[in-house]
Amino acid sequence: MNRLDATRQLVAAIGHDPGTPIIASLGHPAYDLFAAGDRPANFYTWGSMGLASSIGLGLALARPALRVFVVDGDGSLLMNLGSLATMGWTRPENLVLIVWDNEGYGTTGGQETATAHGADLEAAARAMGLSALTVRVEKEFGAAIARARTTPGPWVIVAKVRESGPDTKPPLDCVFIKQRFMAAIGTPEGATRGASIG
Repeated sequence: MNRLDATRQLVAAIGHDPGTPIIASLGHPAYDLFAAGDRPANFYTWGSMGLASSIGLGLALARPALRVFVVDGDGSLLMNLGSLATMGWTRPENLVLIVWDNEGYGTTGGQETATAHGADLEAAARAMGLSALTVRVEKEFGAAIARARTTPGPWVIVAKVRESGPDTKPPLDCVFIKQRFMAAIGTPEGATRGASIG
């Protein structure tokens, strides 16, 4: 399964609801999400490796009426496995964490991650009390998304993917990304761009 194609499948599955947030880990998960279909409810993270799962968790806890999706990489999640423990403890039913497991650090040169040597993210998630499964083909992934959209979570879907490496990158203006996202989820905030300090 190609990561970009799987991302497109995810966006298509939730595309009828433009207010459904998708939090993307930095690097290729963000590039793929942008290429699959930029929308205001996409939140692209920068300079925050390992934190997409925690950002999604915080949003899911703060906004229980929203179904929150996170697209993370295996390398990023391995940097913050503690987020799985917190998900298992707090149990937000509206959280769906998708881990693109390509068994490598795609953004930094393709170095192998621990999943290339037997680390099992599904087993780790289950050990923390989460509903988890591993998928390898698009049909399985589609079924997992459909189930996670209607069945209380929190869910962890480990998707074994091949690298896709899109050339398109989302805007790098972090303030713009944040303000557009907050408006999309119904919590607009005042503009800060160009504001004086002091």
